[in-house]
Amino acid sequence: MHTILVVEDDHALRDVLLRGLRDEGFATVAAQDGAGALRLAGDTVDAVVLDVGLPDADGRDVCQAMRANGFVDPVIFLTARHRLTDRLSGFSAGGDDYLTKPFHLAELTARLRAMLKRAGPAGPAPAGELTLDPARYTVTVRGRDIALTPTEFRLLAALMASCGDIVSRRGLIRAGWPEGAHVSENTLDQYLSRLRRKLRQAGSDLTVRTARGVGHRLA
Repeated sequence: MHTILVVEDDHALRDVLLRGLRDEGFATVAAQDGAGALRLAGDTVDAVVLDVGLPDADGRDVCQAMRANGFVDPVIFLTARHRLTDRLSGFSAGGDDYLTKPFHLAELTARLRAMLKRAGPAGPAPAGELTLDPARYTVTVRGRDIALTPTEFRLLAALMASCGDIVSRRGLIRAGWPEGAHVSENTLDQYLSRLRRKLRQAGSDLTVRTARGVGHRLA
């Protein structure tokens, strides 16, 4: 039996989803905000149904933090936003699928089953000494909380989620800034330099390393 984490702050909708998923043969756990989602996402959860508009954080930032903190299983976003740029930003944040409200429960369960069928084995472990909190825009380094700007947070989340692999500069710009934003190469370098400084000051053994002509990685 697959266990689905439902993250939705609307109590009535959350109850409908939980009952409907259980009727379809799923086990369920629930959270009403991003902090709860991060606490519950782990080895016992097989997929996440994640509302974008949460009271304490943007669901896309929560998804990025979950990915960076090691969650590799499917995530489907729920949102009332219909624009293409909204959907693309959800995929860039690490989501696997996107369902706009209102929707039929049958479609949600069909998409969940399809995602779970396609889901492969877990990937490599993330940077274990770093933990992201999207509600407060902080990274915890060896028990110490370090404040980040929203852009720094999104860049670090993208680097952590890559598990040491190189992320292209274009990929970092897509992760750090809204679709269509004009971001110069110098601006990206300034933000990466700030991240290096904050990680160093926090005593982290990890830093943002450059692969010239290719991109950057956390190592």
